[in-house]
Amino acid sequence: MWYFVSPQIAFGEGALMALDDLEGKHAFVVTDPTLVQLGLVGKVTEHLEKAGLAITLFTQVEPDPSVETVQIGAALALESEPDWIVGVGGGSCLDAAKAIWILYERPDMHPAEINPMVTLGLRRKAGLITVPTTSGTGAEVTWAIVLTDTEAQQKLSLGNREAVADIAIVDPEMAMDMPPLLTADTGLDALTHAIEGYTCAWHTDMTDGICLQAIQLIVEYLPRAYADGQDAVARERMHNAATLAGLGFGNAMACMAHAAGHALGALFHIPHGRAVGLMLPYTIEFIAAEAPERYAMLARTLGCEAQDDREAARWLAQYLRDFSRSLGQPTSLAELGVEPDAYRESLETLVDHAFNDASMMTAARPPSYEELEALLEAAYEGTSVGF
Repeated sequence: MWYFVSPQIAFGEGALMALDDLEGKHAFVVTDPTLVQLGLVGKVTEHLEKAGLAITLFTQVEPDPSVETVQIGAALALESEPDWIVGVGGGSCLDAAKAIWILYERPDMHPAEINPMVTLGLRRKAGLITVPTTSGTGAEVTWAIVLTDTEAQQKLSLGNREAVADIAIVDPEMAMDMPPLLTADTGLDALTHAIEGYTCAWHTDMTDGICLQAIQLIVEYLPRAYADGQDAVARERMHNAATLAGLGFGNAMACMAHAAGHALGALFHIPHGRAVGLMLPYTIEFIAAEAPERYAMLARTLGCEAQDDREAARWLAQYLRDFSRSLGQPTSLAELGVEPDAYRESLETLVDHAFNDASMMTAARPPSYEELEALLEAAYEGTSVGF
């Protein structure tokens, strides 16, 4: 038996107006200081005020939010007693909002205890609204939560189906001013979500079509949004595509590129989308050596004419490298600027963290410890995976 979980989604131009009729007394807004300075948080609070809600701002969310940050936010939420938690921002802010919401409802829990197997009993105190300002993470519609254990320098892959938002506001106005690099980073994150959701061992009939539509939209519209951030059509289609990818992989699963990307991001502070997008072709080459069928199906959808499945999967890996380069993205960790000595000193830790990431369990070809180490070495050097 499978489940498909989704918030109510308001999307398209003017979607923020869905907040005007919100019923409640107090909103606790979780965001970061940059989004306040850019005026994006003000666009949201304007509508919350129109609905008659008092507002408390929590603006301390950092990139790759830490366990400590969400504990501070939850303590403030307990003081203000909101009936809505509102996350505004990219994946870091939205994941922090989910975690703060859970700890507000369940102050007896430690963040590391959040997992799919426990009953949380949410919505006794508050509901959750998510407002993405980037077109990438899909966190507005997923129940996954990624927090950072700063002491262990490890990302924690957490989540629970109850933690999906009640309402997701997907308004392209909120993403219009993303600079090109952020557009590329977040867009490749969405593309990786969709591809891994389509090809992971847990894909289903309910997620395949959503992931495939997201892939097609991203391939067409991400280059346009990257080239011209004011292309309103491209921005809207990318915002929708990121949410579709979130629904797809959030109801299937991410895979090896995310496991490796989480490990790399925690140790070397590489932006999440850049890390997973860089790792994706290497993981495709590795998995496709034994299980190429899903990658071959996708490759042919994108124009590959190869009849042999493994050849088609290799075509897909190269297609993705070329696509990343067209967006000014590196395709190896050496090219990214990771120092070789620091990388090799950290390789054992990288392998351990990636191997123990929840996303690793959906690979159609699970790696051995030695194979994962060799894959990460290939990703550093930029050499194709041939084993």
